[in-house]
Amino acid sequence: MKKWILIGAVVVVVIIAILLVFGISKIGPLIKTAVNTYGPTITKTDLRLGDVGVSLFSGEVKLKEFYLGNPKGFTSPQAIKVNSIFVNVDEKSIMKDPIVIEKIEIAAPEITYEKTPGTDNFMTIMDNVKKSAGMGQAPQEKPKAAGKSKNLLVKEFVLKEGKVNLVAAFLGGKSVSEALPDIRLTNIGSGKEGASPEKVAETILAAIYEKLTSSAFTASLNNQLKAMGVQSLEEATAGAKKQVEQTLGKGAGEEAGKLMDKAKGLFGK
Repeated sequence: MKKWILIGAVVVVVIIAILLVFGISKIGPLIKTAVNTYGPTITKTDLRLGDVGVSLFSGEVKLKEFYLGNPKGFTSPQAIKVNSIFVNVDEKSIMKDPIVIEKIEIAAPEITYEKTPGTDNFMTIMDNVKKSAGMGQAPQEKPKAAGKSKNLLVKEFVLKEGKVNLVAAFLGGKSVSEALPDIRLTNIGSGKEGASPEKVAETILAAIYEKLTSSAFTASLNNQLKAMGVQSLEEATAGAKKQVEQTLGKGAGEEAGKLMDKAKGLFGK
């Protein structure tokens, strides 16, 4: 009797292991499909993954060659480019809603911060994401391959060793780069129902933008600009406003000024 009980227990364990491995093995294709088809509808930009690697036993996922393009109207092709992103998924939550992500770690991303008269690339992308999160999409606009998206709970998000390249017309083709301070967020979507992918993206982009527009980071960029004999960000912004006024009239310049003030005060800086 004990022998049959032991055999039965072993069979149950094997079945559970097979189901667990089968479930985790499906994560890679699902993530790649979701990002490449559903992602661009959130950011309104080119957004894609090159590949997804999955560890069957640890639930760890490696997103390879992540690329977030810039919106129309910007000269640089991408806003964020990173070779790999590590994601630790709670495999027990894969079939549930929300899906629990223990940790997302982005190491050494290459970030392009492009300023134009009245706005910048990250403000534009954030505006797109907020519209997606607030209004949603009409059913006919949703990519068929994406299906119904689940909510997420991200327990920890880390971005480290980031490099920012400043792009602007007033640089005259010159290059300015600066290290981005590390970012750590916890419990994104910590409510009972979690947070939508749009809300998670909005929270992460807002954290990056807060660093880009912080007084310490701006001061560091201005020191480099001063050493190069180039206008500071503030002077260039004022110059852009004046140029808009001369080209389109004073009213347009005042409107551009409001946008710039909004950008400065977005995070209370």
